[in-house]
Amino acid sequence: MTSKPNAHRKKKPSIPLLCASALASLLCAGQAQAFSLDDVTAKARALMEKPYAAPVNNLPPVFSGMQFADYQKMQPRADRFEWSDQPTPFRLNFYHQGMHFNAAVRINEINGDTVQEIRYDPERFDFGNLSFDKGATSTLGYAGFRVLYPINKEGKNDEIMSFLGASYFRVIGKGQVYGLSARGLSIDTAPPGGEEFPDFREFWVQRPTGTDKQIVIYALLDSPRATGAYQFILTPGGKDAVVDVQANVFVRGDIKTLGVAPLTSMFLYGPNQQSELKRNFRPAIHDSNGLAIQTGSGEWLWRPLNNPKNLAISSFTVENPKGFGLLQRGHEFWRYEDLKDRYDLRPSAWIEPQGNWGKGKVTLMEIPTPDETNDNIVAFWTPDEPTRKGQALQFAYRMHWTTDEPALHGQDNAWVRQTFHTDGEQLQANLIRALDGSSAFLIDFEGPVLAKLPPDTPVSALVSVGDNAELLENTVQRNPAIKGVRVVLRVKVKNPALPVEMRAALMQGDKPLSETWSYQVPPNPQAVAAPAPAALPASTVAPQAAP
Repeated sequence: MTSKPNAHRKKKPSIPLLCASALASLLCAGQAQAFSLDDVTAKARALMEKPYAAPVNNLPPVFSGMQFADYQKMQPRADRFEWSDQPTPFRLNFYHQGMHFNAAVRINEINGDTVQEIRYDPERFDFGNLSFDKGATSTLGYAGFRVLYPINKEGKNDEIMSFLGASYFRVIGKGQVYGLSARGLSIDTAPPGGEEFPDFREFWVQRPTGTDKQIVIYALLDSPRATGAYQFILTPGGKDAVVDVQANVFVRGDIKTLGVAPLTSMFLYGPNQQSELKRNFRPAIHDSNGLAIQTGSGEWLWRPLNNPKNLAISSFTVENPKGFGLLQRGHEFWRYEDLKDRYDLRPSAWIEPQGNWGKGKVTLMEIPTPDETNDNIVAFWTPDEPTRKGQALQFAYRMHWTTDEPALHGQDNAWVRQTFHTDGEQLQANLIRALDGSSAFLIDFEGPVLAKLPPDTPVSALVSVGDNAELLENTVQRNPAIKGVRVVLRVKVKNPALPVEMRAALMQGDKPLSETWSYQVPPNPQAVAAPAPAALPASTVAPQAAP
């Protein structure tokens, strides 16, 4: 398991920077104010020209040695929330330093023509029954902060955004609970080589007025090989939340794998990969169950997630992507049956690039995990052009934190509702089903384009299977329960120690009706005597209709 400082889980440029994107007017509008993205960009550029200095650990032992349960006891006092005495419905509160959150981050408020630090005050916190010398807090600071806004009930402060640890942040909308996380930047997340975790070292938060429906946050990013200036415009909205991101990145040193708009999530098991845990009542445990990609040409791809035996890395070639994200498809409670962790309420995160990002790829990493306390899924976009020292890069994108995944699709496209992976079987003459040593996949497609098809419309499945398996069955049948279509595939895996790549897409004649289901059967090294490699080589897949 790759360790990471995830806060939220139980974890001189050669070219000028320009505001050139579909959101240019929005992202550049703030530059007329006393403090803007221009100011953070100047700081990031100046920081890049200096040697990297790691954040200083200033924690006394009583805080550095805390367990998570004790860290949670340090809660912000509601009567000391920032802006409690202001007409704005937005509020801020803060995370205390502790555990591996061992370096303070500076948090500033922008108020009209002034910029002032929000200084650390231990009186903002209720420390519960923790026992320590109060003098121990005199040199401490904040580890991060939360944004609150009444999205569920008028007058009730709901936490809607959180920044804590490295460059991690999370967002939720109405009726949602925290699930997957986003990051400002990832560096060499994919092996070989050690991963580098950039930090948000300083924040500037613009005080909203009483009529503002959005909040603007700036952040300064720093790491050994990159610095960055970020602008986040958070719009809570009604059901879902939207975050517009502008990132101006300066490269201190050569980077092998630059991860843009990275997302981090958890997948333990689900219908496509059933639990190896004994007698667990929950049918599925995951924050996300698939990677979705919309290419520059408008094609869609869906990759169900796995919890593999060994590290798995897949890359999908995409030029000027229209969108990608880690999605939680299916929010019915019966899919999870978990009253404590409410996986049914966890949102998807959809990245909508602004402007042309050029040639690149979306990378998916799936890391083995024995339990649900670890984030083991990572997805990000990487440009094909090498990332070299001295470069200045700019990316703009809109993030949708949503539980309405079908709304991402048009009326002329169907999507995968769910994938079942089970042992293959055949019906015998005596009507008893007998296992035949194959693997079966049942893929349910749904969407308006299928619901309105006349019953007698012929629909087929265009399927491809890699060389490590033989396709035994390809059956298509209507699924009236969901007004959709079910595809049944049965394959015989030749060497279980190697992966199998599979694809399927619904067709009406030569016209595609659906996104492409792209699945990898993970290798099972224990199934054969020969030892398997410690990590899979990266597989590169072009997200287009199955051949």
